[in-house]
Amino acid sequence: MKIVKFLPPVCLSLLLMITPCTSQPFACDKNEPKTSQFPFCNIYLSYEERAKDLVSRLTLKEKVQQLVDNSMGIARLGVPPYKWWNEALHGVSSVGRGSVRFNATVPGATSFPAVILSAASFNASLWFKMGKVVSTEARAMYNVGLAGLTYWSPNVNVFRDPRWGRGQETPGEDPSVVSEYAVNYVRGLQEVGDGENSTNNRLKVSSCCKHYTAYDVDNWKGIDRFHFDAKVTKQDLEDTYQPPFKSCVEEGHVSSVMCSYNRVNGIPTCADPDLLKGVVRDQWGLDGYIVSDCDSIEVYYNSIKYTATPEDAVALALKAGLNLNCGDYLGKYTETAVNLSKVEESVVDQALIYNYIVLMRLGFFDGDPKLQPFGNLGPSDVCTNDHQSLALDAAKQGIVLLKNNGALPLSSNSTASLAVIGPNANGTKVMISNYAGTPCGYTSPLQGLQKYVSSVTYEPGCRNVKCSDETLIKAATKAAAAADAVVVVVGLDQSIEAEALDRENLTLPGYQEKLVMKVANATKRSVILVVMSAGPIDVSFIKNNTKIGGILWVGYPGQAGGDAIAQVIFGDYNPAGRSPFTWYLQEYVDQVPMTDMRMRANTTDNFPGRTYRFYSGKSLYQFGHGLSYSSFSKFIISAPTAVLIPLRPYNIFPSRNAQAIDISTVKCENLHIDVVIRVWNSGRTGGSHVVLVFWKPPSSGVGVIGAPNMQLAGFEKVEVKGGKTQIVNVRVDVCKGLSVVDSDGRKKLVVGQHTLIVGSASECQVRHPLSLMLAENGSQSGRL
Repeated sequence: MKIVKFLPPVCLSLLLMITPCTSQPFACDKNEPKTSQFPFCNIYLSYEERAKDLVSRLTLKEKVQQLVDNSMGIARLGVPPYKWWNEALHGVSSVGRGSVRFNATVPGATSFPAVILSAASFNASLWFKMGKVVSTEARAMYNVGLAGLTYWSPNVNVFRDPRWGRGQETPGEDPSVVSEYAVNYVRGLQEVGDGENSTNNRLKVSSCCKHYTAYDVDNWKGIDRFHFDAKVTKQDLEDTYQPPFKSCVEEGHVSSVMCSYNRVNGIPTCADPDLLKGVVRDQWGLDGYIVSDCDSIEVYYNSIKYTATPEDAVALALKAGLNLNCGDYLGKYTETAVNLSKVEESVVDQALIYNYIVLMRLGFFDGDPKLQPFGNLGPSDVCTNDHQSLALDAAKQGIVLLKNNGALPLSSNSTASLAVIGPNANGTKVMISNYAGTPCGYTSPLQGLQKYVSSVTYEPGCRNVKCSDETLIKAATKAAAAADAVVVVVGLDQSIEAEALDRENLTLPGYQEKLVMKVANATKRSVILVVMSAGPIDVSFIKNNTKIGGILWVGYPGQAGGDAIAQVIFGDYNPAGRSPFTWYLQEYVDQVPMTDMRMRANTTDNFPGRTYRFYSGKSLYQFGHGLSYSSFSKFIISAPTAVLIPLRPYNIFPSRNAQAIDISTVKCENLHIDVVIRVWNSGRTGGSHVVLVFWKPPSSGVGVIGAPNMQLAGFEKVEVKGGKTQIVNVRVDVCKGLSVVDSDGRKKLVVGQHTLIVGSASECQVRHPLSLMLAENGSQSGRL
């Protein structure tokens, strides 16, 4: 056994598997003196100096081949090829043209719930932990040659329209929640250490926030993302579409941003110098690279004929600030574009410098990865018990109890027989959503429920979620009639809502509605309805049906979804999830074209607005809705009644009498308020409770047209034992949480009487008045 002593650490766990131990190719191999002595290999130089040295040694022909996702590498300099496109939306994914693959060495990776369900937990620390787990598994796989270092995740587009096929990838409809999720997940992926950036700006893995910007139409009634021109007002752009990306860059310090396929007000995002260089690079200060969505340059050349030639297309993208092309257009046409003087070679050089700096921060040019930080990670660090427990916990934390008339939780002691029915009742792959890899394993809802009841009958009721025939419904109703309890798992899957596939309605597909009603009528007691979907479904047909004892929304709950669902149904976990989106009625989609990008209601053309912030119509369940098996009450212990708005020194008189104060003139640093809340669990069952603090602007004379009805200003999640209380502090950033955006896209603070609302519409709310006042010249901000 002496040979074990000399094996690399990552190979030890493979010894008994008789699997070859491989590693990713890397630059600056110390065993290659001819290439490891270049200055770009000198770890004592700055990343920028090293990147510039490397680029200076390349010919133009070599340079252009490094501008694409499958970069060619430079053998004469010891720089191997590199595949940039890897995905880690909710776990290490095998989607894309990157290096990720699964085999006998690493057969699977931890698959967390779809983002939309994790977002429903309203738990920022959970999002950070998930990112850390994913980056650990990514590094472990990289060390054995099964993954890359650059991950084009997360998706931080706002879930603006309930029909969007990619809503499952997003953290919901509220820009502040999306921003908070983005910052925490990005930090979990990228940061070296426990929550602190390393001093040398090193990266664990590189994250990318996408799709920039106003991208949320994939394929709706023949209108696809490649041809779509998003007509967006400055107001909507600044207060809805841009905030998550800004937070990604400024607070999450993300190392990449991906521009989208669509146009925004006529200009392809990947060819817009104002959006790319102007905003992402210069205003927000991106420390990283900008990449195109895959084949975006070719799309705007071929699909919409935006430029006359391919050379014009690549020149336009490079000059706009694009640094890397997912696709091959920059590799094919940049050399000619430079030779035709359509773009300067120095622009190419700068793009490569940004790209190489990120690889250097990842250690790609530091020699053998096994001798670097994270070099000790290997296959035994993937799918660990702790990682899989976190996946289960994430699913449980996100599940939303929409309705309960006392039927939930079920008791395993009094449930002798159980009927499990529905097209998603024994689902496995459906639970891991899109952009997934191979999970560590699956537990379907049926398998999870079988752990609680010895006698379980399963009937799908439909052959699949499209449920195009009703031949299986009779057997399902027979099973329901004979059982003590019935659980029906309905919903959607990737055949209904997916990338490149938007929904056209909000109803259950096919005969699923008939299945639910037949089963409900046949059962002796009541039915527990489980909705497995990303987007909302109009289930108003059973909302007031007394035979439907409880409704759970479970999103796409990941590899452990079945256990999570069963533990909630049988009371081993007290649900605390909150809906991250509005549940609209079917009439909404009949009234609102998906392609209308407006957020705000408009009475002139009967446009009802979008999301809880601006929607003026009826809804089935509101944003933030979520019930519990306990009863929680909230009391405000302390909160300011007034906040003084301090102006910057150079802005004393111009805004003094204005009702709406431009944020740029306000000293926003450390301008916050603390809302201290006592949460009392008056029930016997302990559980978590999400405290939501909303802000409602003055009802009249706001000074800004188009202010939101209300908007989330802050949130915290707290654990409270039965019969006990807990104190929670919700900190509200005044300039972010209490501001409005005017029609010119300028953020404003409105002087006057505002209202803080603690709690969602589904619970007893507590209101607190708050006055914003202009501070006297030179005085400090204050909370009164």
